Formats: sequence, structure tokens, C-alpha cells
Amino acid sequence: MLPLRNLARTAAPPAARAFGSEATLPTALYDMHLSLKGKMVPFAGYTLPVLYETEAGGVMNEHLHCRSEGKSSLFDVSHMGQIRWRGADRVAFLEKVLVGDIAGLGDGEGRLSLITTNEGTIIDDTVLCNAGDSVYMVVNGACKHKDMAWFEEQMADFGGDVSMEYCDDLALVALQGPGAAATVAKLVPSSVDLSKMDFMTGFDTTLAGIEGCRLTRCGYTGEDGFELSVPNDKAELLAQALLDDASVLPTGLGARDSLRLEAGLCLYGNDIDDTINPVEANLTWTIGGPKSRRRTEQGFNGADKFLTPEGKLKKTTKKRVGLTGFKAPARQGAELYLGEEQIGHVTSGTFSPCLKKPIAMGYVAKELAKEGTEIQVKIRNKMQTAVVTKMPFVETSYYKAA
Repeated sequence: MLPLRNLARTAAPPAARAFGSEATLPTALYDMHLSLKGKMVPFAGYTLPVLYETEAGGVMNEHLHCRSEGKSSLFDVSHMGQIRWRGADRVAFLEKVLVGDIAGLGDGEGRLSLITTNEGTIIDDTVLCNAGDSVYMVVNGACKHKDMAWFEEQMADFGGDVSMEYCDDLALVALQGPGAAATVAKLVPSSVDLSKMDFMTGFDTTLAGIEGCRLTRCGYTGEDGFELSVPNDKAELLAQALLDDASVLPTGLGARDSLRLEAGLCLYGNDIDDTINPVEANLTWTIGGPKSRRRTEQGFNGADKFLTPEGKLKKTTKKRVGLTGFKAPARQGAELYLGEEQIGHVTSGTFSPCLKKPIAMGYVAKELAKEGTEIQVKIRNKMQTAVVTKMPFVETSYYKAA
């Protein structure tokens, strides 16, 4: 097994910075964020911009820019963990620790999957891609060290030919929005035709003449877009090449959160965690349909906790739902009621810049999870009517080649 790289080693500059009592690490784009007037905050152990204090910046402007025709937004997501899986038994191992069909991925194909505990709850969500001689995986920044410790433990029990490489020498940026493909097309080799590249596919390539990069058509906003992996020492060069396009706006964590919520996407630690299983989270599509191989064969950690031997979903007492209809934003932790009885709570909430109204997601008793059900949400100690609403709140625009 290839050894894990030093987990303490990070992108340059390496010195931690303190926000109050919280020490955080910079990404390779830290100095660029400061030069662009990024308002820096601690997030997932790193220092990242929540917004940019410019005339074009601010959460509302940055959010709307990302959904504007011909425009795109640049996010620093270098806090995420990038992992390469190698070895003859890598797929078999990944199908033990993940719920999805990894063996069925064609060359370059990717998917969202879930890492589960032996009790069937969610350790993390992850995007992974068949990279030919390896599997490329991206895990959440706040979870990556926990995830890798779990993988190490599982590999010790597995005993097959599989190795894990933590790629801490790589930065990661995301370009999201209707104009993303036109911008990235200027940076890829002339032999690459992005019009033939489906959402959730990727490949190793050069970008802006920089070798050792990887391009994945995916994202966390509901828009078309790409994640671009690049060596740390070339990250600023790539980011600047993207920003040289006048249609691209640097964008912070604030808009990233409101964009993903409009798209109905979960944030680990808010909407899913190791107390929630895929059925409760409404994420069983990551496993497959009722007759899919992974539903019937199973074999992944905790499958028996939420699937019957025949692959049917076991009953649960709660479900993740979307919520609208209230006047003031309902934040994480807001209580949900039916009459005098508390029947759930909000896990994520914000004001939707596109819909111009508050939206939220949370968990309610299963019998109340039907679209159109009226319940109440307690906001600032006052009850407001809320309506269970289908997600995504804003239609997604994932790209599919003709």
C-alpha cells in the first residue's frame, strides 16, 4: 500500500492563521484572495473568502452572476480532499465503503456516492471518477482526515491490493455557470471538445499550458460547470487565466451556500451526517433503482440497516424535504411543528436571491413529507406557516451532450 502523505502538509504558504482561538490553514490562492479584496473567514480548517468586498462582489451579486447567461463564477475549493485509489482490487474495496455502482463506471465516468458506517449512516458524500489506471475521488474538506482514517481502518480489514494517495500537492478550483464551458474551452488543448463532455465526466489534461491537471465536469451550484485540479505552485496561474475572461467573477462561500441550497444539494454536517441514513436523506438514488445491482447484491457497509435482503427500502420515521411559504428566513435548528407537536427541524435555510423568498430544507416525520403538506416553523419564537416543497427550488442546468 502506498503510504499516506503527511496529512499536516498543506498548500503554500504553510503557516496557520488565527481567527480568534481558531487556527486555520491558507490555500494556494490565499494571497490572490487578499489582492481581490476577499473577506476571509475560517471554514473547514482553512482560511477562505466568504465574499469579495468590491462593487461587483457581495453574496447577492455573486450568486446572481453565477446564474446569469454567458457568465460564470470562480470558487476556491482547495479545502476539499483529493484522493487517488490504485491497485487491482480498488473497485472491490470502494464498493465495500461506498453505496454506488463503481464497477459500472466507464472510462472517465463519475458519480456522487456516499461513504457509510457499519450502521448504515453517512460518514461523508463524495464525487469519484474512473480515471483508467486509478479512481479519482474528492471528499469534503471538513471530513477528509476522518474519511481517510476510516478508509485506512477498512483497508486493514479488506486485505486486497488497494492503495490510497492523498494528493495534498494539488489545489482545486470550481468554475460554475452558463458561461463556464466557453471560458474553459480557451484553456484546454485544441483536441478537447467540451461539447462532447457530459456532466459527471472527467480526465487528466493540461490547462492553460499547465501539466498535471485534471478537469471534471461537475459542481455544487446546480449550474453547468467544472472542477479544475492543479498543482499548488501553479494554482494562481490557472486562477488568473480564468479571471482574465471578463465573464468570470471571483465568488465566495456565501454565494456557494445559497446556490447549493437553491439546487437542493446537501451540506455535510447540516443536512446529512453520521446519524442519518440514505433513506432518511432521500439519497437512495446514489445506490440505484429497486432492481439495480447495488440494491440487490449490496455488500457495502451498513446496507442491511436500511435495505431488506431483496433490496427494498426499510421503513423510516423521517425524511429530508424542502420548505417554502414562510416570510422570514428559517435558519439551521429552527423547529418544525404540526399544531403543538414538534415534528422536525430545519437543517439549512437562506433567502433565495433568484426566487426572492426564503427557502429551507430539513427533516419532518415521514407521514408529513408529501409535497404540499402545510406545517409550521418557529422563527424568532413566532410560528409561521411552511409548505413542504419539491426540490430543487431552482431548476438545475447540468450539461448532457447531444
